[in-house]
Amino acid sequence: MTVKAMTSKEVTKKVFNKEPLFILDVRNESDFQDWKIEGENFDYFNIPYFELLDGVEGILDKIPANQEVLVVCAKEGSSLMVAEMLSEQGITASYLQGGMKAWSEHLEPVKVGDLNDGGEVYQFVRIGKGCLSYMVVSNSEAAIIDATRMTDVYLDFAKEIGATITHVFDTHLHADHISGGRVIAERTGATYWLPPKDATEVTFDYEALEGGNVVTIGNTAIDIHALYSPGHTIGSTSFVVDSQFLLSGDILFIDSIGRPDLAGMAEDWVADLRESLYTRYRELSEDLVVLPAHFMIIDELNEDGSVSEKLGTLFAKNHGLNIEDENEFRKLVTENLPPQPNAYQEIRETNMGKINPDDEKQREMEIGPNRCAVR
Repeated sequence: MTVKAMTSKEVTKKVFNKEPLFILDVRNESDFQDWKIEGENFDYFNIPYFELLDGVEGILDKIPANQEVLVVCAKEGSSLMVAEMLSEQGITASYLQGGMKAWSEHLEPVKVGDLNDGGEVYQFVRIGKGCLSYMVVSNSEAAIIDATRMTDVYLDFAKEIGATITHVFDTHLHADHISGGRVIAERTGATYWLPPKDATEVTFDYEALEGGNVVTIGNTAIDIHALYSPGHTIGSTSFVVDSQFLLSGDILFIDSIGRPDLAGMAEDWVADLRESLYTRYRELSEDLVVLPAHFMIIDELNEDGSVSEKLGTLFAKNHGLNIEDENEFRKLVTENLPPQPNAYQEIRETNMGKINPDDEKQREMEIGPNRCAVR
C-alpha cells in the first residue's frame, strides 16, 4: 500500500484551522522536546525511530483510531518507513514530506490589511520557526521587510501579484535566522536598507536606515521618523506604514518583549529597550496594528493564521509593557532568558557577510525554535 506524503503547507492549514491531528514523532526525545510541530488540537507520541526497527506492534495501542495520523522525522526517510510499517498493520498514516527540515523552511503568505490609497500588506508566516516577514505592496511596487533566506517565495509571490520589488529592509541584524534581504536586493536591483548601528562590521554596501527616513513604496510612505527603537540590538528600527501598521521588529511581540542579550549586551541595552517600549512607543497611536518579526507560541496566531494586535491592547495585556519598577524590568530581561538561538553567532556573521555557508550548512544553523523573546 502506498502511504501518502503530507506537505508542510497542508500541515500549516491544519494549524490555522485548528484541526485535530495525531503526530507520531520518531526523532530523538531531546530533539522532540526542543522543537516540534505545534497545533492547538494536535496530539503527540514521541518514540525514537531506532526503537521501531523491529516493528511497530508495540506502539499500536498509542495510535488513535479516530484521528488523522502524521509521522514526522528530521528529513523524511525514517517517517516514510514507519508510515509504511503502520500501513502494513492496517493503520492509515501519512508522513511529513521533507521532514522537519521542510517544516522549518515553509512560509505561508497571509494578507493582514489594506492601505489607505490602495495596496496591501502581506505577512509571511514561517510557521515552523516563528519568524514573520512582510511585503508592503502599493501601485505595483513592493517593499520586503525582514525576509528569510527562502528568497524564491517572495520573488514568486511578487510576480504572482504583478509587483516589482523596489526596497528591502531589515529592522535589525538578525541572530536567529539568516536574512534573505541582501540576496533579494541583488536579484531584483532593489535598494537594501539596514540600520547603520547594526552594520558596523558588514562587508557589503547598504543604504543607512535611520530615524527620520521616509521611503515611498508606490503611494505609501514607510515612515521611520522617531522610531529608532534600540534594545534588542543597538540599531533596531521600527516602521510605521501608512499610519496604520507598526512593524516592531524584535522589540515587541504579542505575548512578550525582545531580549537584549544576543550580542552579549544585555546589561548595556536594557535601558534602551525600556525607553523604546515605555517612552517611544507610548507616543504612538494606540490604534496602530502591531506586526512583529516573530511569534513565540501558537496561541499568538489569529483566526486566519496571521499574527497581529492593536498597540493599545498590548499596552493593556502584555506583561512586558506593564512593569513599573525599573529594577524589576532589568531583572526580567537580563535573568529570565531562554537559551540563545542555535548557532546565533555564526548566523550574525553570515548576516554581516563575513562568512558564506552553503545551503545545507545554513539549514543546520537555523534548525530549532526561535528564541528572540524574554519569557
